[in-house]
Amino acid sequence: MSCPMCEKRGIAGEAALTEEERKNGVRIALAGNPNCGKTTAFNAWTGAHQHVGNYPGVTVEKKEGWTSSGGQKVLLVDLPGTYSLTPYSMEERVVRDVLAPENAAERPRAVIDVIDSATLERGLFLAVQIRELGQSVVLACNMMDEARRAGMTIDLDRLSERFGVRAVPTVARSGEGLDKALALALEEAKKPSEPLVISYGPDVDPALLRMTRLIEEKKLLTSRYPARWTALKLLEGDEVLRAQTEGADAETARELEAVRSALAEHLASTLETTPDAVISDYRYGFINSALRGGVVRKSSSKDRLAFTDKLDKVLTNTILGPVIMLAVVYFMFWTTFIVGAYPQGWVEDFFGWLGEMMTGVLPEGLVQSLVVDGIIGGVGGVLSFVPLILIMFLIVSFLEDSGYMARMAYMLDRVMRAFGLHGSSVMPFIIAGGIAGGCAIPGVMATRTMRSEKERMATMMTLPLMTCGAKIPVFLMLTAAFFADNQAGIMFAITLCGWAVALLVSLLLRKTVFRGASTPFVMELPPYRLPTLRSILTHTWERGWMYIKKAGTVILAISVILWAALTFPALTEEQSAPFEAKIAALDERLAPLDEAIETLKAQLEGEGSADAAMQTMLASLTQQKEELENAKADEENALASETVRNTWGGRIGQFVEPLFRPLGFDWRTDVALISGVAAKEAILSTMGTAYSIGETDPDEPDSLSARLAADPGWSKTVALSLMLFVLIYSPCFVTLVVLKNEAGGWRWLFFSMVFNTAVAYLVAWGGTLVGRMIWG
Repeated sequence: MSCPMCEKRGIAGEAALTEEERKNGVRIALAGNPNCGKTTAFNAWTGAHQHVGNYPGVTVEKKEGWTSSGGQKVLLVDLPGTYSLTPYSMEERVVRDVLAPENAAERPRAVIDVIDSATLERGLFLAVQIRELGQSVVLACNMMDEARRAGMTIDLDRLSERFGVRAVPTVARSGEGLDKALALALEEAKKPSEPLVISYGPDVDPALLRMTRLIEEKKLLTSRYPARWTALKLLEGDEVLRAQTEGADAETARELEAVRSALAEHLASTLETTPDAVISDYRYGFINSALRGGVVRKSSSKDRLAFTDKLDKVLTNTILGPVIMLAVVYFMFWTTFIVGAYPQGWVEDFFGWLGEMMTGVLPEGLVQSLVVDGIIGGVGGVLSFVPLILIMFLIVSFLEDSGYMARMAYMLDRVMRAFGLHGSSVMPFIIAGGIAGGCAIPGVMATRTMRSEKERMATMMTLPLMTCGAKIPVFLMLTAAFFADNQAGIMFAITLCGWAVALLVSLLLRKTVFRGASTPFVMELPPYRLPTLRSILTHTWERGWMYIKKAGTVILAISVILWAALTFPALTEEQSAPFEAKIAALDERLAPLDEAIETLKAQLEGEGSADAAMQTMLASLTQQKEELENAKADEENALASETVRNTWGGRIGQFVEPLFRPLGFDWRTDVALISGVAAKEAILSTMGTAYSIGETDPDEPDSLSARLAADPGWSKTVALSLMLFVLIYSPCFVTLVVLKNEAGGWRWLFFSMVFNTAVAYLVAWGGTLVGRMIWG
């Protein structure tokens, strides 16, 4: 490579592939900026051969997948999106640790750096740092189709020659160029790798040279990092690497810090700048020199706005933007209910038929109750909402892949800052359910990109207040039961309520628990793209399958446990005797009435008479029968109610019932809320089980929504109060564990449980007062 600002220094690279790598596969990393198409490329390469976990010691998601090229197996490691290798956030630290791990055997043999061709300069900034780290790099210049449509042409041969790496045009959505990029990466993996060396000017280079020689002489971290790269990072003020050098050799670390401090003082007094700023400037200078001379050519039409810019003039407009955003969210709910009503009805009918069939097949007793009331009543109630969930996820996936979701974050930045949060808080909120259907767990993990710990903590603590996908079925069921004439409007209002409460709570936390100054916000808006059908369906299915899988595992287990809790212990003979005696007495009185009624009917039909006296007598006997049947039903319901109240679940519900009675909740709802701490979907399954176990009327409605609507203890006010409480109260168990790990202590787990539940109680109580004023 010939360039006046750089040179290659011969540093011993790694040997060719080992026999184990040839047999078991070569590790290749996939790097790139956010929104560059890296994940699309990863999915295209690996397909279904992926596995997801966490990196050792941290909770950042780790995605790996198998593929092959030319008969050689390849393990692709999809790194988190990042702009640099300076570990300001957890993701950036993970990327660096994967590219230069403590265990040399785990070091990737090559890196495919996916770059958005429309923002080549910014993408190459990361590539320079990876090359300085000594990694072999192949540039996958992605989204070339969009670059061509924008009138941009890139001379990749000249770029490869000047930059010292091979570059391939790719379109990850269609698969164009991906096979070639992977083949080139395998070729690079078989060659020794040498770090890129750039001149950083007359001020930095002498200090950099002294530090490099000292690091080489003392062999400080040289088994993991190139000596010059270590020196560069120390000059940039890398706190993580500084701690590593101090831990390895404190005396040498002090000598290196002295050189850095001297350079920093010199630059501050002469140029009024810092070492890291100079280093960044020279890196961009190297990139600009590589892109000169026609490497990148753009259309001569300067007054033509790109398609993305034209759309943004409308969609992010100060006035129109928020209006359109609210309309999009409302349209999502409206579509979900209009389109999803039919398949939801089919699923409900299926589980109703299944319950009736199992009732007829299984003998009456505990087994029948377990299958029909516990499993079908619990799991079926959750699965009946799968069609609505899938439709909602489908729309959300389209918004994400099209680029509009990022615009929502951009427009909400000013709002977030007014409540003590950061613009970077927007995406975690949206991921957690700001647009209904998300999940608080990835939302909490998304806060790792935030640099202010105070803002990050305030964001994490308020994320569970969003309308996550696990709460949606509860809201859908209650709106179907009590707000069928305006389901979309109620769901829209609940979503806005989640935002309002979250923002107010975050302001309270920032003023009290997490005090601190706000930090500036910079965000990249990706270009608008028409998502592929495969991508949307894949994302929808992944989320939907997660919901279904939870229903078939966690919810099934909870349903069985709750069925047992609401079945045992049974009433003793002494406890049930008074009810059974009354029922038997009513049966004795009904038997002669039935005979008399049948006799009168036969006489009237046989004689064809319309005798008024006989008709009057028949009507009187029929009325007496109805009164006795109603009395019997009341006694049977009283027996069923007493049976359930006597169970362990009933006792727990009765114990906490006085606390929640002001909100209108009975003991069955209280038990459901307790189970919801394990998983929010369990609220629905628990209510389905609790309200089906006490059922004695064969004409009782099959769906839980219909049962609640017919229950005299329920009303619109109670439904509103319950929706507000479920929206806000304690996060589910898994979210609590993630919060504990991310926030760094058990105290935050208990804080989230207690604080959120207290806020939920106050908001639900306020909803009760409002509901009584509106509906009485």
